[in-house]
Amino acid sequence: QVQLVESGGGLVQPGGSLRLSCATSGFTLGSLAIAWFRQAPGKEREGVSWISTSSGNTLYADSVKGRFTISGDSAKNTVYLQMNNLNPEDTAVYYCATSRTPPLLLKERWAQRGQYDYWGQGTQVTVSS
Repeated sequence: QVQLVESGGGLVQPGGSLRLSCATSGFTLGSLAIAWFRQAPGKEREGVSWISTSSGNTLYADSVKGRFTISGDSAKNTVYLQMNNLNPEDTAVYYCATSRTPPLLLKERWAQRGQYDYWGQGTQVTVSS
């Protein structure tokens, strides 16, 4: 049974940092890609970042490039999202997700919500002074 559990959210001041974790189970981390999405109140869920731990390929939304870093630890079956220089526009519920589609085929459509079959429950990130 595939399960994804996010943690690490919280309240942070503008310019601060947080590291989100996505603990996975029910599959081998290297066999599937993991994506982070976020959803702010009244907005669509948007893709933030993506990783294929088997290839090392990573992708980012333009809005977070240079500030966020995605990484994976296969030994711990966990994917991380290091978020630096946060601003109020980053406030959202952050979700990790995975897809049964092989990473090589998923890569070109990584930010499309409908491509993902399994989701975590989400973790709230609030950036405010």
